[in-house]
Amino acid sequence: MTHETIAILDFGSQYSQLIARRVRELNVYSKILPANTNHTELSKPHIKGLILSGGPASLRDKNAVRCDEEIFHLNIPILGICYGMQLGCQILGAKIIAAKN
Repeated sequence: MTHETIAILDFGSQYSQLIARRVRELNVYSKILPANTNHTELSKPHIKGLILSGGPASLRDKNAVRCDEEIFHLNIPILGICYGMQLGCQILGAKIIAAKN
């Protein structure tokens, strides 16, 4: 039996396990996956949504971790947290700039 699943893409957040636990406490199956998981893997019918975790890096870093941009065409809900939100916004066309302070 395949459970309806919320996939959590881990960008190095220290809270990924906590996010997964909170989702499971809502009686929803969740699975933590590497940030670079291919959109084909995430397009399986049992994946009902994605959470892009936070992480310690900056989008401005030369080797900043990225996800497969095709995930934004899967027609499923995506929640970005911290780094994951900024990355999603950048992929969708927003300009991400550093604050003065």
